[in-house]
Amino acid sequence: MFNKILIANRGEIAVRIVRACRNLGIRSVAIYSKEDAKSLHVQLADQRICIGEGPAKNSYLNMDRIITAAKNMGADAIHPGFGFLSENSEFVRRCVENGITFIGPSAEVIDKMGNKSQARKTMMEAGVPVVPGTKEPVYDAEEGRRLAAEIGYPVMIKASSGGGGKGMRVAASDDEFEFQFNMAQRESANAFGDDTMYIERFVENPRHVEIQIMADTLGNVVALGERDCSVQRNHQKLIEESPSPAITEDIRREMNRCAVLAAKTVGYTNAGTIEFIVDPKGNFYFMEMNTRIQVEHGVTEMVTGTDLIIEQIRVAMGEPLSFKQEDIEIRGHAIECRINAEIPEKNFMPSPGVVQHVHLPAGNGVRVDTGLYEGYKIPSEYDSMIAKVIVHAADREAAIMKMRAALDEMLIMGVETNLDFQYQIMRHPVFCEGKADTGFIESIMKIS
Repeated sequence: MFNKILIANRGEIAVRIVRACRNLGIRSVAIYSKEDAKSLHVQLADQRICIGEGPAKNSYLNMDRIITAAKNMGADAIHPGFGFLSENSEFVRRCVENGITFIGPSAEVIDKMGNKSQARKTMMEAGVPVVPGTKEPVYDAEEGRRLAAEIGYPVMIKASSGGGGKGMRVAASDDEFEFQFNMAQRESANAFGDDTMYIERFVENPRHVEIQIMADTLGNVVALGERDCSVQRNHQKLIEESPSPAITEDIRREMNRCAVLAAKTVGYTNAGTIEFIVDPKGNFYFMEMNTRIQVEHGVTEMVTGTDLIIEQIRVAMGEPLSFKQEDIEIRGHAIECRINAEIPEKNFMPSPGVVQHVHLPAGNGVRVDTGLYEGYKIPSEYDSMIAKVIVHAADREAAIMKMRAALDEMLIMGVETNLDFQYQIMRHPVFCEGKADTGFIESIMKIS
């Protein structure tokens, strides 16, 4: 059993990890920037330590300060949450070198699956369906143009080290390829310090469906069903649900099989997500693997009755998974809405500020993961997501009704949020009919 876990994150995921530690009888340490001094995770943790101020590079991305904090506070493990250093292999190595357990996969696996072009190549060799495209990395626009012509337009140009929609561009024809390639490569270099690109056929009107897996150090890998994350803007997810209304039971079974195969192929351990795109005909293709816990993990927890954060910690301690594949049964339907401090009417401009009043919905099958409280100042330096509303009901129609009620009850005063925008989606006929693809948000924004 770990004695003390340092949480290398902030916001609602840090709060979530603190609570998981408490449930296991493990002491927790919160790191924080000066801007986050009064954050909820700082107040709830057993111990706390300031590691800097201002932008994340000075605090939550500063490896030296985090490692030093962990050693000074006597932490024997670090949970990275999601974002920040959660998929940074160098950080994992630094943890190991200092005798600290990283709660996640090994640095070698992160390197293999974190590089998107390398991950594609690995999955091709394993027999997992992959979108037709390049097998080797691409560095030059002229070479990329030649390969794009072989693949067939339209193509998607992607950063090998990408994530969060950065370094991604669509080229519809040979005439615009060079411009789009150079733009994507520049974005990648600026965001990730890596100009390695790859190219794949652009699948039009796809669904984004991902499989949650858990794997222990004894070779056991379990798939915990899928989440449909198709409702997104600029490749940033807004709504997630499980099960997906877009796939059949046969497709679901095959996607789960491929996800387990992918994890076993790379010797994966801990929590991970295999992301697929599904075309209108039901064909699915490997897109990437997220080597960390996902923002939307609560959706899976609601339909499977598991606690993925606790499972992560137990696996990191060397324990076997607490469940087998035959134990996983999807019950009912769950939906998550991400609540952001932003103004949809002004191109989703961030809206930091002081929360003057907050009322959170509750009741049977309603869960809110958040770090909000009255008087809390939402900083401008970090991500605008401030809460996740998750509901669970017997079926999809009942879950939609429950989410409408939860969003209608939720009240946040002092800052602008996307609450009304999410409520409108819950009443939109395309979403209600289960037909929203990855272009849904852009299409309704153009109409409005």
